[in-house]
Amino acid sequence: MKKIDLKKELSGLYAPSAKKPEMVEVPVLNFLRIDGKGNPNTSEAYKDAVEALFTVSYTLKFMIKKGPEAIDYGVMPLEGLWWIEDMANFDADKKDDWLWTMMIMQPAFISQSHVGKAIEAAKAKKGLPSLDKIRFEPFTEGLAGQVLHIGPFSEEGPTIQGLHHFIHEQGYALRGKHHEIYLSDIRRAAPEKWRTIVRQPAG
Repeated sequence: MKKIDLKKELSGLYAPSAKKPEMVEVPVLNFLRIDGKGNPNTSEAYKDAVEALFTVSYTLKFMIKKGPEAIDYGVMPLEGLWWIEDMANFDADKKDDWLWTMMIMQPAFISQSHVGKAIEAAKAKKGLPSLDKIRFEPFTEGLAGQVLHIGPFSEEGPTIQGLHHFIHEQGYALRGKHHEIYLSDIRRAAPEKWRTIVRQPAG
């Protein structure tokens, strides 16, 4: 059986330094995605979206492993795009106004047919409310600055400001949506050890 380590293959995107930001060129990658709105700490829609994304991602993993492809790979981490309708009025404390797209990257060999079968299998087993909201599509991010934040989400402010300053120093403007990649299982790890990649497209 063939085994692949997507995090290792894409280490430039999924293993940044916490000591200093860097500029990266993000290729087009395929994701399972769900859009929503509301406070991630209290929103039932957010909780449902994350559960649906992981359920289908793990269903795909075992489908491919046991299927004719016979490829074993690790499910990639949860990622999130965050914004509000008028970013000029963005307030980190007003989380109920936040818009988000939660997503999980999929290997290049995963097809729309695979995803359709995985969603149907997940419906038969769990019938989660957000399964019908899942989209499978490419995401183009391009040039971006990124850095690793270690600690709770509530302490990301200085990390984000430092990243934005770094991007401006490199001669670029901010564009696109604030992007976070959650490397830690926050149910098990202590908040001071949470590892989150903070990424900001630039141009």
